[in-house]
Amino acid sequence: MSQLKNPSRRHFMKTGAAVGGSLVIGVALPDAFRGTALAAGEATMNAWIRVGSDNTVTILCARSEMGQGVVMALPTLVAEELEVDLSKIKVDFAPPGEVYINGMLGGQITGGSTSVRDGWEKLRIAGAQARMMLVSAAAQKWGVDESKLKAANGWVTGPGGKKASYGSLAEAAAKLTPPKDVKLKDPSKFRYVGKSLKRMDTADKIHGKTIYGIDVKLPGMLFASLAQCPVIGGKVVSYDAAKAKAMPGVKQVVQITDGVAVLADSWWQAKQARDALDIKWDEGPGKALSSASILAGLTEAMAKPGATIKAQGNVANGMAGAAKKIEATYEMPFLSHSPLEPMNFTADVRKDSAMLIGSIQFQQLALGMAAAITGLKPEQITVKTTFLGGGFGRRIDCDYMAQAVEISKVAGVPVKLVWTREDDMTHDFYRPVSLTQMSGGLDTGGKPVALSFKMSSPSVTARLFPPLVKDGVDPLMTEAILMPYDIPNQSVATVIHDTGLRVGYLRSVSHALNVFANESFIDEMAVAAGKDPYEYRLGLLDKQPRFKNVLQLAAKNAGWGKPLPKGRARGIGLMEGYDTYMAQVAEVSVVNGAIKVHRVVVAVDLGMMVNPNIVRQQIESNIVFGLTALLYGDITLKDGRVEQTNFHQYQLLRMPETPKIEMHIVDSKEKPGGIGEPGMALLSPTVANAVYALTGKRLRKMPFKLA
Repeated sequence: MSQLKNPSRRHFMKTGAAVGGSLVIGVALPDAFRGTALAAGEATMNAWIRVGSDNTVTILCARSEMGQGVVMALPTLVAEELEVDLSKIKVDFAPPGEVYINGMLGGQITGGSTSVRDGWEKLRIAGAQARMMLVSAAAQKWGVDESKLKAANGWVTGPGGKKASYGSLAEAAAKLTPPKDVKLKDPSKFRYVGKSLKRMDTADKIHGKTIYGIDVKLPGMLFASLAQCPVIGGKVVSYDAAKAKAMPGVKQVVQITDGVAVLADSWWQAKQARDALDIKWDEGPGKALSSASILAGLTEAMAKPGATIKAQGNVANGMAGAAKKIEATYEMPFLSHSPLEPMNFTADVRKDSAMLIGSIQFQQLALGMAAAITGLKPEQITVKTTFLGGGFGRRIDCDYMAQAVEISKVAGVPVKLVWTREDDMTHDFYRPVSLTQMSGGLDTGGKPVALSFKMSSPSVTARLFPPLVKDGVDPLMTEAILMPYDIPNQSVATVIHDTGLRVGYLRSVSHALNVFANESFIDEMAVAAGKDPYEYRLGLLDKQPRFKNVLQLAAKNAGWGKPLPKGRARGIGLMEGYDTYMAQVAEVSVVNGAIKVHRVVVAVDLGMMVNPNIVRQQIESNIVFGLTALLYGDITLKDGRVEQTNFHQYQLLRMPETPKIEMHIVDSKEKPGGIGEPGMALLSPTVANAVYALTGKRLRKMPFKLA
């Protein structure tokens, strides 16, 4: 996701969520904890840091942990300036609150590879403020000048051997005014930031101690399984629950907006009874949807005038004077998020309060949803975020949370709703399909003189954040839509087309759609010009030093131009996304008609890093995620029903299929870029270009099929 701001969402954010610990220190935003109930001896200033009287330090993480490493990276930024031992801190997830808004997205959202970029400065300021306040408290206690004191490893030391723990100073420090002028460390002094440290959350995951949404238990809780219409958007006409109610463990059967839920002592009992329900559905207009009709609609939409994203020079004149013209159309499918932890949520709705616990990517939206359903005030609702067993954008939407809240409200008991894999795959908010038509003109020397790009696709933003779509432009449809190459005449346009199937943000969002088209087409232009694809790109990047640098780095380390074993070929690709510049070279073969990716070389410039170890993990994750999508990812419809129901039809990459991944990270002093998503977007054109180099066949439709 790119940058967006949405002040209209902010009324969801104010809540009085209880915070444990003795001292909360951070950026001064006093509304963040209004209404918080404090235990005896607790002192609260604001939002990020808790210091206990026993000298424990807890750092609040305001972003959701779904494997990408924020529970390590963000506390590292605080601990660096706070001067505490990173290995000894505790980490909690933050409640909904204004102070925790992601400044790049306009809400308390985890997505868009923004977590480190948004927190880079403000979390270090929070740590530095806390350290300075603790030093000030010690100076007042001892009657000495602050300049004579030093803070390190959770202690303040002074002249004459004076020494005080942070915990002993916490209460006094909490009464001080946070300093406005904060001097942050010079990067050369960093103790933790920029170092390849081991993740603090790994051990608990290995030992089964980490709590995911699906692990939550509450006293008196029942398990719920929900029957939903096989056509998304359909409604219940009538149902017979007699058989289900007679089954073991079943306590209640209730109807809610999205279907009929069975509540039982165990989830298996609830699921078995759900399958015994006799339900008549009104499938609604969605029944008419099919993959063929959706493609026809996209094609028809392409004939409409598009919203202009870029108009440079005169494309018509450039094409008219071109020595050679080429055209191509690229097609991307719907994709399912399919996180390995299926949708689930726990809700306990009472007359005067509600508790929501589970896997959430957008905390205020969850809070606002619960307030709307229950009629409670936000301060009566507690929202607790657990670890996420995968998210990829799916848990920004809160349909499954709303279902749990509604079931609990109707049933009058705490419930944990758990979807089956089939529920999850057939009732997703899918990554949008897209159709992109491109044309280009080359001069007699093969240089591009004109480029036309036009794409039709559904808009996720029009559903979630409609005010952000202006004059037909969705900013989250146009990421990486502009080529970095020097082409004098360009026109770029988009057409928003609602296909009738609900869509959502998925990892790399529209970068994946647009980079596939752009980097495939520049390769086609190079071939039409009779040029080497790498040299062709390089010659068009004189005005783009960061692009040029990573392209050269990837090509050099991949051995571009050097001989390969018989039956193998290389492809290359380039992009910028989330302030990160990346180039990839893929080495492929074709075995029994199937594409085999043997090696992927990645060169990346993402500016300064918090933890290079996590960066490497994210790049590897992107390659695996992207390879799964380009080989297998495809959601199709027939009679309004999603045809893929489980992983036997929506395949995941297997370990033997994983290529060797080599990373070359630029040592950069630029501001941090995001790394959770760009690699996935770039892999598809890189592999497609390699397949062309090997077979002479252009792959313009995903997933890739050679037959």
